[in-house]
Amino acid sequence: MAPKDVLDLHICIIGAGMGGLATALALAKQGFRHVDVFESASNLGFVGAGIQLAPNMARILDKLGAWSDIEREAVDLKDTSIRQGSTDQELGHVDLNYIRATYDYPHMVGHRASLAGSIYAACQREKAITFLFATQASEVQSFGPQPCFTATPRKSGGGGGGGEEKPPYPVTCDVLFAADGVKSLVRDQMLRLHNVDAKIIDTGQAAYRIMLRREDMRNDPELLELIDKESVTRWIGEKRHIIAYPVSNKQIYNMSTVQPDRNFAAAPSATYTTKGSKPQMMEVFGDFCPKVKRMLDLVPDGEVCEWKLRVHEPLPFWVDEQTALVGDACHPTLPHLAQGAAQAIEDGAVIAVVLSKLPAVTPEAINKALRVYEKVRMARAYTLVELAAASGRAMHLGEGAAKEERDRQFAALKSGKGPVPDKWADADVQRMIYGRDVMKIAEEEFEGIYATL
Repeated sequence: MAPKDVLDLHICIIGAGMGGLATALALAKQGFRHVDVFESASNLGFVGAGIQLAPNMARILDKLGAWSDIEREAVDLKDTSIRQGSTDQELGHVDLNYIRATYDYPHMVGHRASLAGSIYAACQREKAITFLFATQASEVQSFGPQPCFTATPRKSGGGGGGGEEKPPYPVTCDVLFAADGVKSLVRDQMLRLHNVDAKIIDTGQAAYRIMLRREDMRNDPELLELIDKESVTRWIGEKRHIIAYPVSNKQIYNMSTVQPDRNFAAAPSATYTTKGSKPQMMEVFGDFCPKVKRMLDLVPDGEVCEWKLRVHEPLPFWVDEQTALVGDACHPTLPHLAQGAAQAIEDGAVIAVVLSKLPAVTPEAINKALRVYEKVRMARAYTLVELAAASGRAMHLGEGAAKEERDRQFAALKSGKGPVPDKWADADVQRMIYGRDVMKIAEEEFEGIYATL
């Protein structure tokens, strides 16, 4: 029987990444009473490298009661330095101290595990949220009016001793959110149903993610200076760059690279990570300055891991009946703007607002509310996806007129103001990203958008 109260809607979320966790938490904070999260992993054993915590993310997490735990371990950035990879010469410098005063929140950096863990801990404090781990959600039988999918429990038990096999079972709900990442099965089914082919775009790029410990750097004064500074440093070169900053109360130095993809080119599209080769990593950045090479050399043999960077073409829609896509399932992005997690969290926040404002508990009303979410979020998300790609192109220029113009713009920063080729550090871009409160926009514009649908 359909619920009479909006807050009694049965809401299912597939995936417990940043988007899924944020959606669940935001819904619970709006008062929804029945939120189930299906996650194929057996637990949220958080891994990953550093992550940038931009003001637009912090603003939402503070409203959801999850920010203070994250902030305690994070590092408050004071500036960023963009440097020539081969010489360590500073091309541009941007002061970030103004960000806290301008946007009420700082730009911080932290560990991805701290961010996800704090949102998960906040979810666990909400009685409305139930996590179903070790459960693969697949085969959507219906996107609405009562979304239905198959949940397949993985074997219980562990330690290689097998375990009890539980049969698949159907799950029916009132609203379904697919936060199942860039390889989203739900997205693929939704697009096939409408004969839409949104191709995976192979960027031709891969990334190393590196975490150096303070104790590994302590005997090198130049490296110790880097981990002690509240600063983001980006070393750039032709088709490659490295971005680095301290996290975990300056106990870890996080380095993320982007370089041409050599190892995945012949791999099946399902392959996203591979064991990396340290000698090959050293060769890729072999013409970078000694400081950078000393840091890369600190990575233990056998601990080099490489990620393939893939995105897909913008989708014409995110909503089908009472089902909607969230986060990387609908707008995966390159890392050059540091907005991937923030945009997934914005999705979750807007979803909770629009569903809380439902004027009626009917499938038609739910569909229209989800389309308000799509309207508020889609153009913004895809604008930032393209900006991230453009920033990466600017960072990776080889010798020529375009690189000379980019470096001229960097030089102009030292004597005054002007556009920053590294869009992440550009004040106008920051204003567009950080100055937009998507929860407030959803609150204020809901009725007007809803009436047009």
